[in-house]
Amino acid sequence: MAEGILLLIGTIIIVFLISHLLSPDPARLWAGPKARASTVQYVIQEYHLNAPIYVQLGIFLKSYLTGNFGIDPETGKSVLSEIEFYFPNTLELVIASFVILIILGVGLGYISAMNFGNKKDSAIRVFYLASWATPTFLGAALAIMVLSSDLGLFPISGMYSPTLTPPPRITGIFVLDSLITGHFQDFVNGMYHLILPALTLAFLNFGLVTRITRSGILNVKWLPYVKTAYAKGIDEKLVQRRHILRTGLIESNTVIAVMFGWLVSGTVVVEELFSWPGIGRFAYNAVVSDDYPALVAVVVVFTAVVIIVNLIADILYAVLDPRITLSGDAR
Repeated sequence: MAEGILLLIGTIIIVFLISHLLSPDPARLWAGPKARASTVQYVIQEYHLNAPIYVQLGIFLKSYLTGNFGIDPETGKSVLSEIEFYFPNTLELVIASFVILIILGVGLGYISAMNFGNKKDSAIRVFYLASWATPTFLGAALAIMVLSSDLGLFPISGMYSPTLTPPPRITGIFVLDSLITGHFQDFVNGMYHLILPALTLAFLNFGLVTRITRSGILNVKWLPYVKTAYAKGIDEKLVQRRHILRTGLIESNTVIAVMFGWLVSGTVVVEELFSWPGIGRFAYNAVVSDDYPALVAVVVVFTAVVIIVNLIADILYAVLDPRITLSGDAR
């Protein structure tokens, strides 16, 4: 946990230093290219940009570590309030994609390993390698063209139909709020809009999980204790589930956790193409409009997500393998 906090602080420091390298006038960069002179002067006073650089860094660190991300010069709103609005939308998309990714990745990896060397194994390997090699923008564009525009199976864009009135905002996750408030038609509509972007994001990222899962299970499949379990007459399905699958998943555990972070930070293209109002699209608009305060906040959020999912991965190690402790020492 301490390492994660240090990593987050290091990220903020790097972002701060980059802002001074990118522009001889950091105040203009932070205030935005269209900011008035009075706004630039306010930024100078707020962040003490006329003070020595170490003083500026201390104030910058304190602001971000206490949740003060400043004001978005493009909208005039608090950057933190914008993050709080957009992040749950991304979380909705990522969670749905993550569930699909695990089912596809672990399921196909297990089937491939248990059918090592035959046609099923070869077909699955070709399938996941093809999906893994497909660029995100190309896969998303093809999904929209074929499944939405040509076949009309799914909506082209958005989280829900424009004519629909969103349910009261509780968690910020549309489908969950719809269920909580009993708006079941909204839930169905939200799921209908969620399926295609979630499938696209999962399909383009499940290949690595499949490969690592297959490799992990193959490493376990022929170990002596597995052969001993079969020799004792233990039910084959029980051996496969308890001894092979559980132990084989230890190798893919870290990859699966990291994939969640990748999905969050990799939503930029998918959200932009599907007009999904999440933090990825928010980041894209920040880059296009030179909105530095918003972009810095997104980098910090992405870093925090990666740190958290890696911490969860460490905890899952101890769950999957009792020999491993959270300190990293074998019992």
